[in-house]
Amino acid sequence: MRLSITNQLGKVNRSCRYDEGVADANDDRPLATEAEAKAVASAVRLRILRLCLDKALTNKEIAERLGANPATVLHHVRKLVDTGFLAAQEERSGARGAREIPYLATRKSWRLKFGEQYWSDMTGAMLQVFQSEVAQLADPSQVNVSRLGLRLDEEQYEEFERRLKGLFNELANLEPGPGAKPYSLFVAIHPDLDRE
Repeated sequence: MRLSITNQLGKVNRSCRYDEGVADANDDRPLATEAEAKAVASAVRLRILRLCLDKALTNKEIAERLGANPATVLHHVRKLVDTGFLAAQEERSGARGAREIPYLATRKSWRLKFGEQYWSDMTGAMLQVFQSEVAQLADPSQVNVSRLGLRLDEEQYEEFERRLKGLFNELANLEPGPGAKPYSLFVAIHPDLDRE
């Protein structure tokens, strides 16, 4: 069964319940605070986390990659730093000797679960990010897309969530091999209202 869509969404896990907030006795991740949940319920902030996932970037570099105003980006960067999703790295000198602070994503979002009250905002932000990042690809065939209609009872749905969560956790802990390229995985499962 192919359910993957290659993308760059950042390791904020919410688009389906399998990643966050699921009442799971085996899930000992701490519950995100309101400030933490609101910090990652933003398409811009999710893109910033993705950009800083593998390489520390300065506010100027982030703004350039987003095609955004550096002052606006700095507001978002500060919110992510304040909530622990970005960490300031050692200060460095820029091209003209200016003081620059690079930021690196902490992967904290993967270590939290998010309450159900935040799911709608987080899902909307993830969908916006997915659409904007896929739109950047010159060739749509670079997106590995599959679609499948299912009928699952509650037990089957829970088993699907458990297995998918296990796969995501396995992939999140995978050490990149030599020459590894950046990919992201975006999976969505939703009620199919047309088939009721």
